[in-house]
Amino acid sequence: MLSLELVTKRFGAKTAVKDVTLGFSAGSFVGIIGRSGAGKSTLLRMINRLTEPTSGRVLCKGMDVTRLRGQALRDWRSDCAMIFQHFNLVGRLDVLTNVLMGRLNKMPSSRALLGGWGRDDKAIALSALEQFDIANLAAQRAESLSGGQQQRVAIARALVQEPRLILADEPIASLDPRNTKVVMDALLRINKHFGITVICNLHSLDIARSYCDRLVGMAAGSVVFDGVPVALSDGGARELYGLEGSGVIDTPVAAPLLPAGELAVA
Repeated sequence: MLSLELVTKRFGAKTAVKDVTLGFSAGSFVGIIGRSGAGKSTLLRMINRLTEPTSGRVLCKGMDVTRLRGQALRDWRSDCAMIFQHFNLVGRLDVLTNVLMGRLNKMPSSRALLGGWGRDDKAIALSALEQFDIANLAAQRAESLSGGQQQRVAIARALVQEPRLILADEPIASLDPRNTKVVMDALLRINKHFGITVICNLHSLDIARSYCDRLVGMAAGSVVFDGVPVALSDGGARELYGLEGSGVIDTPVAAPLLPAGELAVA
């Protein structure tokens, strides 16, 4: 579905990502792991074209994403939804309107400028909120919600884009353990129920092992591990995170609410 060919990003003399070549299968849930500064966020931002690669190519089903411009680039960003650590909601607007922002590329520019949301768009947005148990918050200002609620709104906004791919950049970094589980369960539900590919940057190795079917470990801008979670040994994890001793720095997280085969969306 998606492939990166020798993708590199330099910021002046600093190389943030170096010669990364990866492929991602449709419907997979991939965790990008590693220390802060390893290049994880830069990698995701290049896939979405929020950051331009210095060299290399990003391809999706034969289409060269790195060459897209104008409407074609906007279409790609709609197909490739981004979820950010700091939510990127408009705090003064209500929850429903924030979710509807994910439909902007599905409507004519004239209607979008006037906020002329159709009945179908509103139904889709409310359905997304219902799936994450926050439809009752639709009329509240986004800034009045807790961090976990805001991140669920951001995920609902991504879902109504009807994407083929979701890129989640440290989506749980600012959340407590309970909301961490709620948000990760929501991403897993999207992946298993809708078959949407999820690529998620994570600091926590325990969480990555609990939710992801593949891990890509990065260090100093390069890929140093790529495989199933059980293939990453404790020694490999310590080397990846630059730790000494036998422990890994993560706080354990409970298993997902339901086994993957039993996940369902009302």
